[in-house]
Amino acid sequence: MADPTRPPGPRILAIANQKGGVGKTTTTINLAAALAEQGLHVLVVDIDPQGNASTGLGIDPDRRGLTSYDLILEDAPLDAVIQQSRFDNIWICPATTDLSSADIDLVANEKRSFLLFDALRQTAIDRYRFDLVLIDCPPSLSLLTINALVAAHAVLVPLQAEFFALEGLSQLMLTIREVRSGPNADLRIEGVLMTMSDARNNLSQQVEADARATLGDLVFQTVIPRNVRLSEAPSFAMPVLAYDPNSRGSEAYRALARELLQRYSART
Repeated sequence: MADPTRPPGPRILAIANQKGGVGKTTTTINLAAALAEQGLHVLVVDIDPQGNASTGLGIDPDRRGLTSYDLILEDAPLDAVIQQSRFDNIWICPATTDLSSADIDLVANEKRSFLLFDALRQTAIDRYRFDLVLIDCPPSLSLLTINALVAAHAVLVPLQAEFFALEGLSQLMLTIREVRSGPNADLRIEGVLMTMSDARNNLSQQVEADARATLGDLVFQTVIPRNVRLSEAPSFAMPVLAYDPNSRGSEAYRALARELLQRYSART
């Protein structure tokens, strides 16, 4: 039973797509930066064994003491895993390649689908006063991704503007449906985000049109463009909003943050 004396917890949003290379980690990092720019306190939970969100927020591998592996599988205290990033209002639970064995380690655990749920509801999270938690999922429908879907209030799905995009989306939607029929009945799809779009490319325009025709209002009005600055920023271990605040990529993620917050406001 929920403790009525505790403050309401943060909104938890899983950034998920089992297909790699669709802009999932880029979206996690830059949406966090855009929300933080508006004064919100954001926690990024990196559960991708590649650890790219950790790198992209300036957390060098030698600074990743306790990680999301310890949080999920070793019952590590949340406040021992959380690190302040070098960007204002953004904290992170970093990841390392230790997570590569997580699915094997999780199989024998009776609560294997609920470990991240429990970890993100430790009372230690209250003192941080996070507004949002963004979970950067691995590019697979693994037990780690299931943990994220069970822990989250909603899912944001980056969708690359390419030919097979909608076909790849169907398996994720099926998994979300299964989670809603079982461990997390309240899970919602926050929205589908078109990424890597090239307005000069007829294919990009057609894929976006097909997505909007198929998914309707689930598709965010904001579209993330292909942008050189957006591609360069991770090599400098920073979000594009810090690397080049005036770039088209920065403006697109600011627009996404506004649209996301408007959706939240419309439901409250």
